[in-house]
Amino acid sequence: MNVAETLSFKDALLENFERILPSLYGESQTRRNAAAYFEKIGFPNRKTEDYKYINPEAVLKQGFGFNAPVLNELTAKDIAKFTFKKDSSVLVIENGKFSEALSQLKNLPKGFTISNIAEAVISNEVAKKHYTKHAHFDADPFIALNTAMTTGGIFMHVSKNTQSKHPIQIIHISNFETPSFSQTRNLIIIEEGAEAIVIESYETIGQVKTFSNPVTEVFVAANAKLDHYRIQSEGENALQVNTLQASVCGNSIYSTYTFTLGGNFVRNNLNILFTEKNGEAHLFGLYPIANEQTVDNHTIVDHAVPNCMSNELYKGVINGKASATFNGKIFVRPDAQKTNAYQTNRNILLSDNATVNTKPQLEIYADDVKCSHGTSTGKVNDDAMFYLQARGIGKESARALLIRAFAEEVVDLVKIEELRNYIDSKIDSILK
Repeated sequence: MNVAETLSFKDALLENFERILPSLYGESQTRRNAAAYFEKIGFPNRKTEDYKYINPEAVLKQGFGFNAPVLNELTAKDIAKFTFKKDSSVLVIENGKFSEALSQLKNLPKGFTISNIAEAVISNEVAKKHYTKHAHFDADPFIALNTAMTTGGIFMHVSKNTQSKHPIQIIHISNFETPSFSQTRNLIIIEEGAEAIVIESYETIGQVKTFSNPVTEVFVAANAKLDHYRIQSEGENALQVNTLQASVCGNSIYSTYTFTLGGNFVRNNLNILFTEKNGEAHLFGLYPIANEQTVDNHTIVDHAVPNCMSNELYKGVINGKASATFNGKIFVRPDAQKTNAYQTNRNILLSDNATVNTKPQLEIYADDVKCSHGTSTGKVNDDAMFYLQARGIGKESARALLIRAFAEEVVDLVKIEELRNYIDSKIDSILK
């Protein structure tokens, strides 16, 4: 069904919600509450403080269809093109729904449980305990929209003391024949003492306009460790609002890496909450963008308990008429003594038409803390360019070397060689 021309996209969404509610999984009252909140708040615009540098309401005004047919019937060979490590277990989410037929689970490590989120929230006690308990629908209208209308996703449960160096890749694919939108909901639970590596990648088949609104809830229990990579490589007509809400418990380490390498309009909402003492979180991001892309990274690190550490490094390379935003907030609550929190954002502008908005923020309500934040934006260093050119390196080659060196501070943190190589190749193609 196509969005009716006489209705706004918001109104069409709400009308469609009433029609499809009986067929949606999970507890319907929670969905109704979330829909009511979305109806009240609507899509954010520039008057909304947390979205002041972008305008989702205007971008989404065109509307998108519901339940559009798939463009191509995908095969295992198609999925292999998007897989980073040949020995990985691969989970495929096509148009917002988990596809077990396209997934490759034969190499799934012992101690990992994977299931369709629609089944898990009905039959799995762990899923029922955590689902919608970390990403609250009244925190953001896009979480509300997802909570009300999500049709699927995956539930991943890593059991106690399971330690695997074997990465799990979740491939999100938009494969629509006509403009449409998807609402994926994922839940990842890492139990006490467990270690896991998760790679999420976002891809597009075809050239139609798409809007995806994924929400991922992550729970990292005490003494656990999770490395979480997110690779956004959607097509030039793709719009995405991506929300990640992670709860970090005592003596656990959560590291998240966000590489925005594609998409026309990308908003990343990344929220970390420390719930027990001695938690640790690392947030790394890189956004090399060009043409007329818009990328907005909005991060919140909430130190709600003492003795926790967070480290945040985001870098942008902006070319053409592209626009980037970094808005990072660190909260240190009154009881969160002995907090260590660091935040850095650096950007390079490669053209006179490129723009950056950067807003690092600290709100500290405790006195025994070590916190810092900083930001810098500029062009390629003229002295460094002169130095390289004086040694016989051409102007374009010198420029490319300096950009690569700037980006490598983040890329080198990636622990998977195949993933590093892929990111490097994408950077080269974006910035040519």
